[in-house]
Amino acid sequence: MKNIQQTRLYYKTNRYGMTAEPLAYYWGLVGGRPKFQLRSTGLWRSYIGSWRVTKERLYLIGLEGGFEDGSELTLEALFPGYPERVFAHWFSGRVRLPQGNLIEYTHAGYASVYEADLFLDFEDGVLVREELRSNLPEAQKL
Repeated sequence: MKNIQQTRLYYKTNRYGMTAEPLAYYWGLVGGRPKFQLRSTGLWRSYIGSWRVTKERLYLIGLEGGFEDGSELTLEALFPGYPERVFAHWFSGRVRLPQGNLIEYTHAGYASVYEADLFLDFEDGVLVREELRSNLPEAQKL
């Protein structure tokens, strides 16, 4: 599957594109987000995050992008003292990981439909539920 979401999540032994933005929840806690350098009109949030689920916990493990002043966006720059990973204790919600081929393209946010979706539900950064849902018509599931 092509990684159109531009955000990566490593789960079990796979790398997925994800249709969620857990860092947005952090911005809400700290009173807003820093000013980032817009490098592409195809990436309005102006950064790419890399995430990993390790021992049922969600970690931010990397950031790509730059601050408005031209300095590099890194984990250490946003989270001093945490250069390699940050436990996403601020995030409670659902992460959608599209699976398989694209069935229906929608040019709006994360609305495109894929053959299946793997949903991961988190509470305070801890994985509490996993659900795999097929989006194929019943006749194609056989």
